[in-house]
This record gives sequence, structure tokens and C-alpha cells, in this order.
Amino acid sequence: MPDLSKITCIEDLRVIAQRRVPRMFYDYADSGSYTEGTYRSNESDFQRIKLRQRVAVNMEGRTTRTTMVGQDVAMPVAIAPTGLTGMQHADGEILGARAAKAFGIPFTLSTMSICSIEDIAEHTGRHPFWFQVYVMRDRDFINRLIDRAKAANCSALQLTLDLQILGQRHKDIKNGLSAPPKPTIANLINLATKPRWCLGMLGTKRRSFGNIVGHAKGVGDLSSLSSWTAEQFDPQLNWGDVEWIKKRWGGKLILKGIMDAEDARLAVNSGADALIVSNHGGRQLDGAPSSIAALPHIAEAVGKNIEVWMDGGIRSGQDVFKARALGAQGTLIGRSFLYGLGAFGEAGVTRALQIIQKELDITMAFCGHTNINNVDRSVLLPGTIPTL
Repeated sequence: MPDLSKITCIEDLRVIAQRRVPRMFYDYADSGSYTEGTYRSNESDFQRIKLRQRVAVNMEGRTTRTTMVGQDVAMPVAIAPTGLTGMQHADGEILGARAAKAFGIPFTLSTMSICSIEDIAEHTGRHPFWFQVYVMRDRDFINRLIDRAKAANCSALQLTLDLQILGQRHKDIKNGLSAPPKPTIANLINLATKPRWCLGMLGTKRRSFGNIVGHAKGVGDLSSLSSWTAEQFDPQLNWGDVEWIKKRWGGKLILKGIMDAEDARLAVNSGADALIVSNHGGRQLDGAPSSIAALPHIAEAVGKNIEVWMDGGIRSGQDVFKARALGAQGTLIGRSFLYGLGAFGEAGVTRALQIIQKELDITMAFCGHTNINNVDRSVLLPGTIPTL
């Protein structure tokens, strides 16, 4: 295990990941759609929220432990589903799931992952994890995907609602994003500067979309995969599909991609167990508000009728603390996790989680609290709370 004690913040991990991960995959993780305005505001809007520092408060016996859909968690943080994770680092989803298991937080596997559902189950001793699914035209494939998730001991299903069509990310087009990378001159030159990454990829057989290739009809290799995915995301997705997924799954259901109070109320009516205030990391509708700006209005609209979580822009434990104060029972991290993975593999993911938890713990103490479950809006400075 490398000594990562001098890695003190998520930004340290980001800088190292940018140096170690091939350009097309680093840019895939670290980019937004069109002008990237929403992507940037996800982070910057957190910085405008100010905290009330309190003194002469007993700070002993602090705990960041809480629950997310009834599951005990070491802190109100889960790893978000991220596509192509296994291209940030060889076997990336397996490494992330192992780190999450050891730390005591949930890991979510994306449908568009490199490692398969079965890979995660095998390499974590069938420890419960969450699985994210899209509504696709091939309903038979979705049925089989849900059955595979049940067989792998997944304890919750995340249904992503904001990817019926793809937002345009300029960097992906310019880089010719593919898995594995296309052997263009530019990509080969870039890969030559990433020997650690290349060595890791040579040592694994997992270089494609493990949940799809060999499972979806007519998809046996990467050449057939691209045409399949272009046709499969279903633009006709509606709340009837949510009802069908919930019934078919039968377990805990989490709806990801809610950015409007009206949609939040519909999520409550659907019978889902939790919703995630999320703009897909600024990768879909550029010009949408940041997730943290949308959170208070949505949390107020649904009250205690459903668990409200959020993702987008979380780069510190202070961000988690602010989200909790504004009504989020839990949060999810995507890029913060990927930076750690790209920088140092499993050890990097663990370090990212350690950084976030320590920041959360210290911030909570300085704001006069010892239990994360007692944190509310009173810890924030009036006038700095975001409004839509």
C-alpha cells in the first residue's frame, strides 16, 4: 500500500489522476455538456454557502454514522454509478467496490461498467451492493439484467431517469472516446505517456462493457456494441416504466435525476424509496441549476414522504455537511471517487473516502454538533443558502 498521508484533499487526487489516466478517459470523467456551465456551478455553488462556527461545545463522542434506505453507513455518502470506471484504472469497479465495502459505505455499479455484475459479487464475497439501470427498448435485456442483479445480492436498484437521450460532451467527440481506445496516432502517443495504466490493462481481461457484451442480443463484441447502445436508450421513458421497474425488481428502488419539485412529488407517488437530486454531473442539460441549488426546494416539497439524496459537485466533507444541512439524507460521489481510483487504484479510493469523512467530522464539530443525524439548516449562515 502506498503512503498517501501527504494526499490531503480531493484536488491532490485529481491532479495525479489527470497525469496517469489516458486523456480520453480522464476527459470523459471530468467534463460536462456544451459550455460546461452547470458542471462548474455544481462545485462553485457549494462555496457560496457559509457555515456558523460555534465554540465552547463538548466535541467528544462524534459520529458520522447514519442510514441510507435503511442500510447502516459509516457516513452519509455512497459511491455513485459511473460508466467506463474500469477504464480509469484496470478492474476499476472491482477496486471501488472493495474499498467501499471495507469503509462501510454503499457502492453502485453502472449498467455501462467495464466489470460485470458477476465480477463485483465474486470479488467482494457477495457483499450487498447497489446496481444502476436505464430503461432501454430491449425490455427482455432489462428483465435479465434485473434478474442478474438479484442473483448477485444487490440490495437496491437505482433507476436513472435523465438519460433518455445523450447530452453532447465536446471532449468525448474530439477525443474519439471508445473502450478500448481506438489506435489513432494521437491516442497512441498519449497512451505511450501512461505506462502504469497500460501495464494494468495488459494484466486484465476486462476491457469492454461486461454487463452488455455477451448478454444483449446481437452484441458479441465492441463493433456491435456501439450501434446497440445508440439505438437502446428509450426516449419514450415515462412514469409507467418506473412502476414496471419497481414491480419487476421488488426491492428498494432509488430514482436518480430529479431536478424539479413536481417530478419529486411524482417520485413519491411512484412508491420509490429514495430520490437523488442530480443533473448527471452537468453532463446532460447545460443551463440547469446546480444540484445543491435545487436541493432545498425539492426537500421541502416532499417532506418526510421519501428519502432525498443528492449528487453533483461534492469534493469535500464540507460539501457533504452542507448537503445534509439542506435536507439530503445521503449523498453520492462520482468524480471524487474516480480521481482517487485513477490516481492510486483501490488505495486512492480509500484515501478519497478518508479525506471526505475527516472533513465531515471536523466541520461538524466546529459547527457545534457531534451527531450527523442532528445537523440541520441552523448550521448555515442565513443569507448564504441557495434559492431558485
